[in-house]
Amino acid sequence: MDKATVEVSTQVVEFMGTLAPEPRKRLREALRKLAREEGDICALEADLDGFYRLRVGSFRVIFFYTPKPGHRIIRCVFAERRSIVYQTFAQLARQVQK
Repeated sequence: MDKATVEVSTQVVEFMGTLAPEPRKRLREALRKLAREEGDICALEADLDGFYRLRVGSFRVIFFYTPKPGHRIIRCVFAERRSIVYQTFAQLARQVQK
């Protein structure tokens, strides 16, 4: 499979900056692998239909695909700890839709 381009939002970059060096390194490596669509990836449902999550230990990265002719872009829009990521992102998504 061809490599996709991974775009990372400001929120994801800032979240990574709050992490200790080892978890930050694991998350950075997981985002590199995501370009080859490798990793623990799962489609989300209900309010978050159309989004996917990448699981990296106790962290989750929410992303979606943007197809382009002959190429795919993976837009990573939100990252947080598993315990709050879905609820927090769903609230943000609802605010954007208003």
